[in-house]
Amino acid sequence: MISVVQLGTVDYASGLRAQQQLLELRKEGKIGDVLLLLQHSPVITLGRNAKTANILFSNDELNRRGVELFETDRGGDVTFHGPGQLVGYPIFDLHGFPNKAGTSTLKYLGAVDYVRRIEEVLIRTCLDFTIPTKRIPGLTGVWTDWASKPEAKIAAIGVHISRSVTSHGFALNVNTDLSYFNLIVPCGIENKPVTSIAQELEKDVSLDDVAQAITRNFGRVFDRQILWVDTLDALLGRIIGVPMKQPEELRRIHGSDSRLA
Repeated sequence: MISVVQLGTVDYASGLRAQQQLLELRKEGKIGDVLLLLQHSPVITLGRNAKTANILFSNDELNRRGVELFETDRGGDVTFHGPGQLVGYPIFDLHGFPNKAGTSTLKYLGAVDYVRRIEEVLIRTCLDFTIPTKRIPGLTGVWTDWASKPEAKIAAIGVHISRSVTSHGFALNVNTDLSYFNLIVPCGIENKPVTSIAQELEKDVSLDDVAQAITRNFGRVFDRQILWVDTLDALLGRIIGVPMKQPEELRRIHGSDSRLA
């Protein structure tokens, strides 16, 4: 079972606190697997392997643009999160996911196979919106795969795993203002463009529709039933949603706000 909670738009520090709270509860077995879906206010984050040289502008310029800066314990280099981008934080105990045909000898999912499954979720989601995508050997994330256009990165992935419990996750560009990526060398990869669903389709797309597609594909790829939960408080209060049925008062990702304690 995967419980899905949509948090609306939150600043990065609040999203990080929510993750850390859920991470500890998952390690203690007090909650099940959870997928947080949200948008962040503009922020640049640096992963464990990040090079500060990949941030191309000064702190003063970032402040002028209203962009925060955070160092994190996720994998990967430098990336941007902001409005119009659907961010997902799976808080999963990998012991519960059998490694049926993975790259390691573990009986449960290892880090590489876990990342490959997230890539598969994103590849299927993009295809739901008629965008062909692919993996690139040696790189992490999802890239467009048009026959007539150069490949471009549409989704980034950076995860952290502690005692087999995951945090951080993925960012799928939906209606993102791609000019923000000019502030950095995205994921430390030079001369590779970044794109979005909106840019590929030449129209904006509902983030709620994308959230529904991602959730459905998580259920399929990770072979789990999905439970929609109205709020984080409801999840922590053990209030259970209805399998694969969106609650009537579910807060919308687009244009909504969430305040976290």
